[in-house]
Amino acid sequence: MPNHSVPLTPPPEGQSDLPRMQRRRVLGIATMAFGFFLFAMVDSLAKYLTDHFHPLQIVWSRQLGLLTGVLILLALKGASILRTEHRRLQITRGVLAALSAALFIYAVKYVPVADAVAISFVAPFIVTLLGALVLGETVGLRRWIAVTIGFVGALIIIRPGMGVMHPAGMLVVLAATLFALRQILSRTLAGADSTLTTVAYTAIASSAVLSVPVLFVWQTPEWGLPLALLVTMAVIAAVGETLIIRALELAEAVVLAPLHYTILIWATFYGWLIFDDLPDVWTWVGAAVIVVSGLYTLHRERLAKAR
Repeated sequence: MPNHSVPLTPPPEGQSDLPRMQRRRVLGIATMAFGFFLFAMVDSLAKYLTDHFHPLQIVWSRQLGLLTGVLILLALKGASILRTEHRRLQITRGVLAALSAALFIYAVKYVPVADAVAISFVAPFIVTLLGALVLGETVGLRRWIAVTIGFVGALIIIRPGMGVMHPAGMLVVLAATLFALRQILSRTLAGADSTLTTVAYTAIASSAVLSVPVLFVWQTPEWGLPLALLVTMAVIAAVGETLIIRALELAEAVVLAPLHYTILIWATFYGWLIFDDLPDVWTWVGAAVIVVSGLYTLHRERLAKAR
């Protein structure tokens, strides 16, 4: 016998999808947060491993984990995921990924991970700057002010000329600039190629460009903790990349973008746990300035897209 307390008329169009969309959004947020938790772990392991291996070898091993995942995808889905009309741009993006990662690992050999992560947060401001200069995007006065304040936050952390931070801290700024160029290319490719295609080319191109110079600094790992951590880092990096991709499939990028800043929390935790490093007061002040400015920039970008 039917239960007449249940309405037989269907809900308004789109309303029945709301709970499902909300669940996907929550799952996307959790997935993205866990992905950044893993990335902070990868950065901390990379810093530890710089005492045993050359930074280039560490970066190459990290990219090898991602390449392995891509090769598995190629075996499952076929070469169709490599189909693109923008092969040069995809390869360039992969080269930029390799260079930015290498500079960051060079830097964390001398700079605390939390400090390096905080400085790297200038990347979104550089993206805004390049978006205006290269892509001709319209940037309002408020966003320009937020960008300027964000760079001031970076200066508070680095404090150039005061001898507070190792000069390698400037390598993080350069790495952030290359990362921003990579993001500009991502915007160009977003409407043309799938995320899987972009990740596949990034893995292949970055691994290829690193495979030549790594031969000149290669140290064959001996059995033991360093080798185990090198393999662990590569696996965690691959899992982290996969989680970020999955999160972007589950929820909107504008919802997920602020979660990037959670990596500073985990980087601070790992820095304290492994290296007994804690950021000083001015680093926290600078980081707070960058995060607030970054969140405001994201808010203004969201409003601009809505209009």
